[in-house]
Amino acid sequence: MKKIVFVIPDMPGGGTERVVALLANEYSGRGIPVAVLLFAGCERAYPLDSRIEVVSVGGPSGGSLSARLWRLRRMRQFYRENKNCQIWAFSAMGAVFSAVAAFGQKHFFLVSERNDPTRYDHRRIRDLCYRRAQVVVCQTADAAKSFPAGIRKKSVVISNPLEPQEEPYSGEREKRIVAVGRLSAQKNHKMLLRAFASFAKSRGDYILELYGQGELETELRAMAEELGMRRRVMFRGFSSHVLADIRTAAMYVLSSDYEGISNSMLEAMALGLPVIATDCPIGGSRMYIRDGVNGLLVPVGDEEALARAMERLADEPAFGESLGREAVKLRGELTTAKIADKFLALAASEWRQR
Repeated sequence: MKKIVFVIPDMPGGGTERVVALLANEYSGRGIPVAVLLFAGCERAYPLDSRIEVVSVGGPSGGSLSARLWRLRRMRQFYRENKNCQIWAFSAMGAVFSAVAAFGQKHFFLVSERNDPTRYDHRRIRDLCYRRAQVVVCQTADAAKSFPAGIRKKSVVISNPLEPQEEPYSGEREKRIVAVGRLSAQKNHKMLLRAFASFAKSRGDYILELYGQGELETELRAMAEELGMRRRVMFRGFSSHVLADIRTAAMYVLSSDYEGISNSMLEAMALGLPVIATDCPIGGSRMYIRDGVNGLLVPVGDEEALARAMERLADEPAFGESLGREAVKLRGELTTAKIADKFLALAASEWRQR
């Protein structure tokens, strides 16, 4: 089996980074040579098998033209030294850099689209590079449909792997509402804070816990203060054992404006947590949540609907537990081994055709 090279900007805590770590470790455990190429940093929040080669070819994203050209030269040299390796780009920018760096070389090139494709700023450049890929893996059918026909015809839908380390919880739930994700505009924690402030007026014993880091942390802390929620909103930062931290909570909330598939949402469902998620237009919430059966969907940006959903779960714990019992069935459907097999099948099929 040819070496698989995962291309990703960096590996701080995040959903895409966790997916790469799960797949890389799975393949390494099967004896397949694996490398992780970091082109915009050198952080590693998730453990990797000792046999996995980790290569950093650049500092933080952006920089001068000369810095970007230097990064491209290092990537090109790596691909040349690893002749016929498989390039699996798990970010749009990783796909762009790899398409340029590997130009003229013979590699199986797979792109994994990790977000809402319509939100990308430089779509023409991205689409030009995606056309060089043999396969474009999307997380949802709606994401695949959003691409031009030339990319759409080579698109395949594969979900994220799910490998929760914690068992589902069935005891009495603590009065904690939890959210897990980067503190960025995409996740719309501002709406969540406003919804929680409305919810908390009549429920003084609940707290909101935000797990994650990001550029909006200072602003969100100030907003919690303005809403009178400073003692009720806890900023927990990045946690390497976040599933253990959240498993006894009353509910999990995803408030994003857009998503691919939220890993933390799937993991919360696999723990049996009652889940509320915004119904992102291309996101995976609607792909896995059957509203009122294994979770609750609310319209994007609708803080009143979100507050009502939180109130319902707080007031009807038996209903929340029934959602959790149905949600936990995902555990057997999305194992890392099953998802890894689907990716490998794509690569094997393409190599047979070459």
